[in-house]
Amino acid sequence: MSIRPQPDRVIIFDTTLRDGEQSPGATLLVEEKLAIAHQLALLGVDVIEAGFAVASPGDFEAVRTIAQQVGVSGGPIICSLARAIRQDIQAAAEALQSAAHRRIHTFLSTSDIHLKYQLKKSRSEVVAIAEEMVAYAKSFVEDVEFSPMDASRTDPEFLYQVLERVIAAGATTINIPDTVGYCTPKDMAALIQGVQENVPNINQVILSVHTQNDLGLATANALTAIENGVRQVECTVNGIGERAGNAALEEIVMALQVRKPHFNPYFGRPVDSDAPLTNIKTQEIYKTSCLVSQFTGIVVQPNKAIVGANAFAHESGIHQDGVLKHRQTYEIMEAADIGLSENSIILGKHSGRNAFRTRLQELGFELSEADLNKAFMRFKEIADKKKEMSDWDLEAIVRDETQIQVDKGFQLEHVQVTCGDCTCPTATITVVTPNGEIFTDAAVGTGPVDAVYKAINRLVQIPNQLIEFSVQSVTGGIDALGTVTIRLRHEERIFSGQASDTDIVVAAAYAHMNALNRLYRYLQRQTEKSHASGSASVLNFLI
Repeated sequence: MSIRPQPDRVIIFDTTLRDGEQSPGATLLVEEKLAIAHQLALLGVDVIEAGFAVASPGDFEAVRTIAQQVGVSGGPIICSLARAIRQDIQAAAEALQSAAHRRIHTFLSTSDIHLKYQLKKSRSEVVAIAEEMVAYAKSFVEDVEFSPMDASRTDPEFLYQVLERVIAAGATTINIPDTVGYCTPKDMAALIQGVQENVPNINQVILSVHTQNDLGLATANALTAIENGVRQVECTVNGIGERAGNAALEEIVMALQVRKPHFNPYFGRPVDSDAPLTNIKTQEIYKTSCLVSQFTGIVVQPNKAIVGANAFAHESGIHQDGVLKHRQTYEIMEAADIGLSENSIILGKHSGRNAFRTRLQELGFELSEADLNKAFMRFKEIADKKKEMSDWDLEAIVRDETQIQVDKGFQLEHVQVTCGDCTCPTATITVVTPNGEIFTDAAVGTGPVDAVYKAINRLVQIPNQLIEFSVQSVTGGIDALGTVTIRLRHEERIFSGQASDTDIVVAAAYAHMNALNRLYRYLQRQTEKSHASGSASVLNFLI
């Protein structure tokens, strides 16, 4: 199955799990990719680009697992990226085999600068390869997408030639990538108009666009493309991705919703039509944003449009006065539109399990009994330290307690710190190893967090370098929960961890351990591959 041309709405192609994961430090476990894919399906995206199947065994397994468990009948199309190479296309086809709706997305550079310095091929060779590989992908699946990489810097006449040939070879979606974020909206309009006017068989396919954010114009360019007839947009949650990232899904979707009277005429609708322009369930946006931020370790900037902490906050007295008198004086959308609750129910240490469960359900969390029990115990623990628990606190607790743990990873058993202006900062840490052994060690540092990290590293003994440490207050007040996000480097890879607590030092310890367990999982996989090839174990020093 493939989506046939949809002039009446915009198809949302989510590439968070592929392009989004290319953000430095955003490496995801297969289980985390699967959790995000399930949430993307709830969000209502039309296409999930689950990964780049040939890139690694982990990517192949992620695409295969998502195809099996999320790519069900009635669910989204599951897509894998593939270079215009037989091996890539074969891997994508194999990984996607169990999906009810499958798409292979193949790409090939077309700009002269890429042909000269990257591909080292002539234009005629590129046309032949593109045509042959699209036909080859078509032999595996009905739904084939083709992207001429660096289209925005490609000679227009050559671009038209390539597109005409790949459509004839069986492509069902043509995606126009602004690979390096070079376009302005005026450029994008001209690019899309040129394709529509000069590719004779373009009306046989869905026209798509992929915009990068190098100049901060990704969303503007995507919306301009929609105004000019594009009906699929490739985007990521929170706008994450290579370099400066991609067009943000939440920005595109909410722009289409809030400015519906502006966009309706481009879809042949009356200006006042209330029919949705996408299939996205906008109330799932905030929850999806939080999940992606948690798993990738990429913190959403406070002033980020739609999902940033300040998106619905008003500091100015003039703005506050206006909003109190009439919300629309300074707000063009409601917080509830993206899933932020404005309910005033306050939970505290005397609240029961049923009230806790009900509030989580109102916030969009459906937890298993085991996860609910873990979250409730954590809630009670923190409620003893705080007078009131906000929705933000509850969300942080749920994210911490239900995040995917590495099987048989290291577990923090005890964290104790002494520090002060007349005391050498000292941390005593107790860790349970994957084998169930319990070890305790102490270390001194330049500060309490440094001491904690040194003690943990001495116990775990996984070489790593701390390259980033950030703290965000979940709510206001002296008793606020703080969320710590860290990034570790091991050789050329970066691993992130995140945790929340009213005690920042404790949150830092758990965040560090979460990152180390990601690294541990990676090294486990490397060891498994080494065993398969008869090499020495790389994990001998860990256990």
